Amino acid sequence: MAHAKSNGYHASDATSSLDALSELYGNTFAVVKSMALMAAMDLGIADAIHHHGGAATLSQIVTRVALHPSKVPCLRRLMRVLTLSGVFAVQKLAPGDAAAPADEAEAAVYALTPVSRLLIGAGNQGHMMSMLLHPNFITPFFRISDWLQRELPGPCIFKHTHGRSLWEMADDDAAFNTVVNDGMASDSIFTMDILVREHGEVFQGISSLVDVAGGNGTAAQAIARAFPEVKCSVMDLAHVVAEAPGGTGVEFIAGDMFESVPPANAVFLKVC
Repeated sequence: MAHAKSNGYHASDATSSLDALSELYGNTFAVVKSMALMAAMDLGIADAIHHHGGAATLSQIVTRVALHPSKVPCLRRLMRVLTLSGVFAVQKLAPGDAAAPADEAEAAVYALTPVSRLLIGAGNQGHMMSMLLHPNFITPFFRISDWLQRELPGPCIFKHTHGRSLWEMADDDAAFNTVVNDGMASDSIFTMDILVREHGEVFQGISSLVDVAGGNGTAAQAIARAFPEVKCSVMDLAHVVAEAPGGTGVEFIAGDMFESVPPANAVFLKVC
């Protein structure tokens, strides 16, 4: 029995091609997930849901975010992207449910997930995500193919795109420097709490430690609090040290780790 063909393809070939096309579109539009997350952080959607006890309808969310009334239907589409990507969860209330609203469109209740809970409260990762989604970090990805065609040695892709390194840009741009410092600090607060609590044995037996590229000293301060017998210092570039907080019990040293590192029992380098 002959199989039906269309344009030279078997039906199974056509199905495979459609699946491949779907995958291609999925990769093409993957950026929408990142941009939707950034919009959610800018609007404070996680905080809005948290304000309502961890679950809220669209109209309840709208009362807590800065949104033009005409854009409420658009917010519903944004929430669909965010629920499909796991940032939030959604539950449809049954018509007979006592909590179900009369408006069918309001029957969707959006809830926090483990992912979105990382965007609220102390130690939230919002600053880190905002740093990673900053245009200065995103733009170099548009130059990958161009950068790969250049001979090594050469600048990293960030410097290839912007004409200066990340740290040079932060030194020249106070607003961007704040974005970077806040992002690194939020990451340190989160990771260092786990590190000193679950793997504190790595700091036992040392009397001094220098955190290279330690920023505002968040990581070093966490170590110093957990292990007061360890003398902690932070080494970073001069413009970073110039804005270092005082009264932390941590010494700040201006310098370049690629040239020299102050002597200590241990050198700490946290890579985000």
